[in-house]
Amino acid sequence: MKAGEIVGALLATGSGRVGAVLLVVLVAVSLFVLVRFPLDFGPRRWNNPEAWADNPKAVPPVWTLLWSRDAVKHTVFEATSSGDGAANAGTYTFAYQHRGGGPPTFLSFAVSDVRFNARPQVITLRVERPDGKSILLTQVVVRGPRAGESPPYLRYQESPSRVNLSGDVEAALRVSTFLAQEFRVTASPSALQGDLAAAVFGVPLPGPPLAFQPLPGRYLFTVQVQAASPEDSVGSLRLALGGSAYGVMGTDALGRDLAMGLLFGFPVALAIGIATSLFATAIGTALGLMSGFLGGKTDLAIQRFSDIWSNVPLLPILVFLIFILGPRLWLVVVIMILFGWPGLTIVVRSMVLQIRSGQLVEATRALGASRRRIMFRHLLFQIAPFIFAQMIFFTPGAILAEAGLSFLGLGDPSIPTWGQILESGFRTGAVYVGYWWWVLPPGLLIVATAMAFVLLTLGLEPVVNPRLRSR
Repeated sequence: MKAGEIVGALLATGSGRVGAVLLVVLVAVSLFVLVRFPLDFGPRRWNNPEAWADNPKAVPPVWTLLWSRDAVKHTVFEATSSGDGAANAGTYTFAYQHRGGGPPTFLSFAVSDVRFNARPQVITLRVERPDGKSILLTQVVVRGPRAGESPPYLRYQESPSRVNLSGDVEAALRVSTFLAQEFRVTASPSALQGDLAAAVFGVPLPGPPLAFQPLPGRYLFTVQVQAASPEDSVGSLRLALGGSAYGVMGTDALGRDLAMGLLFGFPVALAIGIATSLFATAIGTALGLMSGFLGGKTDLAIQRFSDIWSNVPLLPILVFLIFILGPRLWLVVVIMILFGWPGLTIVVRSMVLQIRSGQLVEATRALGASRRRIMFRHLLFQIAPFIFAQMIFFTPGAILAEAGLSFLGLGDPSIPTWGQILESGFRTGAVYVGYWWWVLPPGLLIVATAMAFVLLTLGLEPVVNPRLRSR
């Protein structure tokens, strides 16, 4: 069959059409990720806690806000340098409209890329509430010059200076003083730590225990930068109000955007499946051809080696190698290739034994064709549809195997895969506390990817079996 006939036979079946659509989606998403994501996304961003510091921890997707009345949307305000130094000394304001549900899950303030020539800047953050009352939340004093350091002095270039206001002792002390002065309420700073947002966005209720009623309205956050020189600059001021929902797929316990991890898993899954099935199929087919056609001692040696190799336990060897060489994705792929070919070798040999006694092989041998030409030009092309179907069928097996190994903790932690996301969710107890958005999406993607190749294999049955084609 020609390529066009194969595609036509595939699309003539319902399973083939569904599998083709799923495969197109997988390839399209993988190409998008390869274009938009850096290749070192795993170690550079996914495993970098600083990249997710402003995200809420373990929250569901934003579309769950449709049926949650008390949910708070995650909000981040940022002011960046405009290029001229004078713009960095002054006042920045951020307006936040509170709907009156639950307070933000956390408050965070970060300063980055600071430059000064003589005296360091002093940066203050204050919030004005809807009731007209004002709270000084924090004051950041940039570290001064060190001995032997020459101007201009640079601070917070690599990573920002971040103040987690919800757990900051000084911020809790300031809010405690505010409650005592404005509402005659005594609240120790230790009691406010971890629940500072409720005090900032609420009014204290009478009587113990300490509780707050939400205060809806417009909150105005004011950041004032005091600089000694107009040439001093602050690259970025960032205020994060943690929400109870984030992104399309939510976040994990470290605040990582699960949507980005799931997207990066598409090309990784395809690369694992295609590389494993391609090389394992090539090895198994080549050995099966030689075993079935050459016969004799070659056949006996290949078959006995295949029998022994197929009975070697894979998991203990993989655990041992990972313990010696470390968890590496390429190691998992290589092991699956080395242990994935024996079954195909045995099947191909049995097919070659039937074909080699046919008239085509006898005629080709009578014409003086070499053994290599007969094996790879005539025998291989007769079993090629079966080999192609087996290669497609091997792909979901490799993807599922990698996901299972990652789930057991044997995967590469530096690369986000669907199995790694599942493993981290189960390890931190996401199933038991109801973090469904952390477990269901990677599991469904693994199943959908495997089903795509299974449906393609079913759709290729008329190509492999001529009897089905004639029907």
